[in-house]
Amino acid sequence: MKPPIALFFLILSSLSAQAQKDTTSISLDEAEKVFLQNNLEILAARYNIDANRALIKQARLWDNPVLNTDQNIYDGKFFQHNREAGQVYVEVAQLIRTAGKRNKLAQLAIDNTKISEQQFNDLIRTLRYTLHSDLLSVNQLLKAKRVYDTEITELNKLVAGMDVQLQQGNISLKENMRIKALLFSLNNEIVGIQSQLIPLQSEIHLLLQNKDSSFIKPEMNYNFPFLTTTAVPGLNELTDTALAVRGDAQSAKTALQFQQHNLVYQKSLAKADVSVGMEYDQRSTYVPSFVGLQFSLPLNIFNRNQGNIKSAQYAIKSQQAATEQAISSIQQEVNKAYTSLKYFQQVNNFQQLDFSENYDSLFQNMLNSYRERKVSLLEFIDFMDVYKDTKLKLLQQHSNLVAAADELNYTVGKDIIKL
Repeated sequence: MKPPIALFFLILSSLSAQAQKDTTSISLDEAEKVFLQNNLEILAARYNIDANRALIKQARLWDNPVLNTDQNIYDGKFFQHNREAGQVYVEVAQLIRTAGKRNKLAQLAIDNTKISEQQFNDLIRTLRYTLHSDLLSVNQLLKAKRVYDTEITELNKLVAGMDVQLQQGNISLKENMRIKALLFSLNNEIVGIQSQLIPLQSEIHLLLQNKDSSFIKPEMNYNFPFLTTTAVPGLNELTDTALAVRGDAQSAKTALQFQQHNLVYQKSLAKADVSVGMEYDQRSTYVPSFVGLQFSLPLNIFNRNQGNIKSAQYAIKSQQAATEQAISSIQQEVNKAYTSLKYFQQVNNFQQLDFSENYDSLFQNMLNSYRERKVSLLEFIDFMDVYKDTKLKLLQQHSNLVAAADELNYTVGKDIIKL
């Protein structure tokens, strides 16, 4: 039994020393600033917005004029051009798009830019929530670790004293080994907590683009009693806010506008564009130097863009359904987050805080009572198990309340409750 316990102590002491040596403390606000500055997904999304803005300028540009020329290269002599011989033809034409096609195409580019901006805002909302969730989870696990540390520290002291008592014959080997088995179990569980911290730390480092190997420790300054009693706006108000500010809600509405604008654009493509130009012809017509006006347009007899127009009409219906689905989904998300927060506010209260503090005092009294042989081994071990489970359950309830507040902020798209 001693070698495994010694190995656990070695691992835990190594992890503790590393954490103390390479720990970076950071608040939620500080983490958000670093996240917004360094995150590569956000940087890529910003470039995507700039790319779409450039397409707006491109859509507004006029088509280039077309130069067309023709001349003889051999008439007894190569490139012979004089007053009596040689033929030259030059034409300059400009395509004029009718039915406001350029402005309609620019409007589509504007819609695409709006969608990319709204998707960018929703990306920040989602990644920010992921960062918050990871930091809150790390904070909860560190608090759980402190519960274990408290028991392990006291049991280590107890085991050291019991080893002496065992040598003196004052206690049985069975009692000594039972306490050591309890200590072993606690050490095994705390290693499990450490294993949960590793992927969370990896994701936090990725979100913050932190290249070093330090342990990022969140500094949480939220007021827990305030969270249990703070007033929350009504569900209808929260839902209206979410539909007004959330990027995914806005992008769904803009996508519908895009399809509506695309139908208008497709109908405009059914209108013929006009090509106007000037032409000069030397020695190939009834006069030596002919100057003429050129005018051309296609006859929309067979292809009137019917297929694209019909497709755009169906695309509007499809996007209408998608937009309604997005709005309904957002409403349900807000409702769920609102209900969860109200529930956890009821579950967590001041009586629980008082109970937790009184339970800590009882923990010390039980330790002293066992040392003084006032309680039996079974009573002591049973209390230690119940104490640990109760403290962890209280901690989980507290964490659920904080997580519910953060989820409400996320689903509404605005900080309703400041953490």
